[in-house]
This record gives sequence, structure tokens and C-alpha cells, in this order.
Amino acid sequence: MNRDPISRAHVLVTGVSGFIASHIVEQLLESGHRVRGTVRDTEKTRAAGHVMGLAGAAEGLELVQADLLSPDSFDDAVLGCEYLIHTASPYVVDVEDPQRDLVDPAVNGTMALLGAATRAGGVKRVVLTSSVAAITDQADGHVNTEEDWNTRSSLTRNPYYYSKLLAERAAWEFMDNHQTSFDLVVINPFLVIGPSLVPGVNASARSLVALTNGGMPGILALDWPLVDVRDVARAHILAMKKGEASGRYIVAAESRTVRQVVELLRSHGWSERYRLPSLGLDSGIGVGLTRLAANFQSAGTRSYLKTHLGGEMRFNNSKVRKELGLVFRDVDQTILDTMEDLDRWGYLGRKR
Repeated sequence: MNRDPISRAHVLVTGVSGFIASHIVEQLLESGHRVRGTVRDTEKTRAAGHVMGLAGAAEGLELVQADLLSPDSFDDAVLGCEYLIHTASPYVVDVEDPQRDLVDPAVNGTMALLGAATRAGGVKRVVLTSSVAAITDQADGHVNTEEDWNTRSSLTRNPYYYSKLLAERAAWEFMDNHQTSFDLVVINPFLVIGPSLVPGVNASARSLVALTNGGMPGILALDWPLVDVRDVARAHILAMKKGEASGRYIVAAESRTVRQVVELLRSHGWSERYRLPSLGLDSGIGVGLTRLAANFQSAGTRSYLKTHLGGEMRFNNSKVRKELGLVFRDVDQTILDTMEDLDRWGYLGRKR
């Protein structure tokens, strides 16, 4: 089968053992790309077998070691690659030291990759995985677009959001201040769920796990803008391939409240398998009680709850649909697919 030149291009994907990155790699391999992937430990990644077990990986995927905190870590990895997709960045709500554990890896890793791409020459485009975290950190009913920037987060208020904000800001400032052979396109997904190709529960899917293990004892007044990981991966590849792609792209399908998610799960028999929350805390009184209870949670969880409880997270995804032609999967089906996958991996709560 004949493929156009871009379908044969050599692509670097950072953090290939991650939730989103592994799907990007799978789709790139299916399209005939040669892929070089960075990991922290190549031997452990090979031994685990999950990424190297993808169809076509034996012939088309090369693993190299890279450290987000090392300024020249990506120099060798970038050589010979025409397109770079940078997904590697810590995604943790609660950490001991936000500067050390979140901000430094996110910002320094992004700067290291862009610096390596500039020195290498021959790179045509860098696609950066950012987040809604760089757009907003509060469910305030505002319709968020690519023009919006998070102006509230800090090391003490939603520090993960702060790390993504600083990393994306640094990337755009780098592009403004350097002459490069490449342009930059940024993907800003909301809560990413869906079936996983690698072990471990990503931070967004932990919310679904919490509905089955007592981590969320009641139906909280939270609004979740959701998107399937397979669509997020597709958005990255479309952003890489479409020459007209530019700027930022919000990638989210639809929102669901916790109550809507619980009702969906009940209607598909999940309450017969797991004890789902039934206590309604999504009323005015419930929100007040939950806010008080949040004071006894860890710092990251407390900050998230106080900035999201009782609010509506709204967004406009027309740019990614019109410019990249992305068609989103049905959100309810994605939720059900995620639950089946979490059950398969053994991550859900105690069965009835």
C-alpha cells in the first residue's frame, strides 16, 4: 500500500509508556510511521512489554532513555525525527513539593525538548500535550475557548494546573524568542478517560474508581468535561499532519455531572457489581458540607474541590472539529468502556 511521505515520517513521542502517549504510538504505528519513544528506563519498559507489545512495535518502535530534568536529555532522541509529540509531564494532584515534583519537570522537560529540536534542525513541527489546566482552573460557568488562560493557579492553588500553565507559557515564549525550523501546535484536553494500553490508573479515571471504592461516598456537585483517550491521540496526530493546524486546540467532547455518571452506571448494571454512591451531596446544603469536609483532605484534593464544587465547566470545541476534522466518540460509551477496562485491570473497588 502506498503512503504519502508524512505517513512514513520518523516521529519522536516522549513518555511513550503513558496513558495518552501509548495510544498515540499505537495509532502512529498503524499508519506506518517509524516511532522513537522516550522513557525513563528502557529496560523496565521493554521488560513490562505493554508498549513493545503493540502491533508493529517490534519493527517500528525504538525506545531511548530521557530525563525531563536534564537540559540535553533529548539531543540524541530528536536526531532524524521530523515531528515531535511531547506528552511527558507529571500528572498528580497531591505531591510533597509542587515546585520539585510538578513545575520543574513540566517546564524543564518542555524547554529541553524545544532546545534539542532547535539544535538538531530538520524538525518540522512540535505538538505539545498541554491541558485545560492551562486554560482555567475553576468551574465558573464561563465558556472556555483557546483564547483563555488560567490566571488563578499557583504553587498552593491547584499546583498541577500551575505546572501545565507554566510549561505551555514557556513553550510559546520559546517560540517567540527563537528562530526555529519548526512550528508549535498545542493540544489542551479536559478529563481524559477510556481504555488503557498500559497498567496504572490515570488521574482522570481515578474519579471513576472512586465511585466504586468509597473514595467518593456521596454524589458530589462536580461537572466533568470528558474526552476519550483515543480521540485525544487522534487529535495529536491530526495536529501533526495537517499543515494548516496552528495554535491551541481544546479537546473535549461533552460534560457529565457525577449524578449523570452514577445514573448511567446504574442503568447498565454496575450497581449490581459494585456499591455506587447514593447520598446526594449535589444540593446547596451538600455543597456546603462537602466544602467543609474538603478542609480535612490533602492539599491538592482540597484545592480542586473548593474550585470546582457546585460549578459548571463549559467549553467550546468548535476549533478542533472545524480545523482538524476531529469527530468525538460518544461520551457515555467512553465511560462504559473505561469502567470495563478498569474492571479488567482490577482497579475498581470491592465487588458485591
